[in-house]
Amino acid sequence: MEVLGRHLLVELFSCAQEILDDLEKIEALMKEAARLSGATIVESVFHRFQPHGISGVVVIAESHLAIHTWPEHGYAAVDFFTCGADVDYWAAHDFLKKAFMAGDSEVQELLRGGERDAAGRLAPKSSS
Repeated sequence: MEVLGRHLLVELFSCAQEILDDLEKIEALMKEAARLSGATIVESVFHRFQPHGISGVVVIAESHLAIHTWPEHGYAAVDFFTCGADVDYWAAHDFLKKAFMAGDSEVQELLRGGERDAAGRLAPKSSS
């Protein structure tokens, strides 16, 4: 079985606080990130918390892009999950890192689904 999806877990640090607390801007930037990645946008839902912070998701035909912000800490957690081989989530990452004026980022890339070995590691693709 091939890998079913790829998941990028992104932490963005030292971001512009005013951007992280602007619901309309966050939604527009997340949709642009989806477009730049080559994904097909289905719909989006975003919510602003009081006194600050935003959570939202852009549902794409290939899965989703999600975000939660902590403006008071200049921090955003972003997930890019895709099951489409043609989606370039690294393009979305690079765009958002620049758009949020992040000073730094940490990224974990996970392969989702697929066959596992006895230790739980993704097994090499068989040549059958």
